[in-house]
Amino acid sequence: MSAQYPPIPQISVTALGQLLKTPSDAVQFVDVREASELELARLDGFEHLPLSEFAIWSGEIQTRLDPEKETIVLCHHGVRSAQMCQWLQTQGFTQVKNVVGGIDAYAIAVDPSIPQY
Repeated sequence: MSAQYPPIPQISVTALGQLLKTPSDAVQFVDVREASELELARLDGFEHLPLSEFAIWSGEIQTRLDPEKETIVLCHHGVRSAQMCQWLQTQGFTQVKNVVGGIDAYAIAVDPSIPQY
């Protein structure tokens, strides 16, 4: 029987857009997409931690990110970022939020200048 984790809180792309307009030290942003995806479309201010390189950076998560801060996680559509949010919860991160629809939805609803792929 696997352990039950609380449901992952979500944040809309509209709310993400508002957060990015008013930067705060209280919030950290993580993008779990591949480097090749970042070359196609990216948002400034995100720490890049590709899920495929989990073995490389996972041991440093407590020093790369602050477990006490609100942590917004982004990917292409919201699936990989949800996985990352679940894992962060197991590492003691208490304020993780998954961006619903990922950068794809952000490009559609918030910033059409961001290329879709």
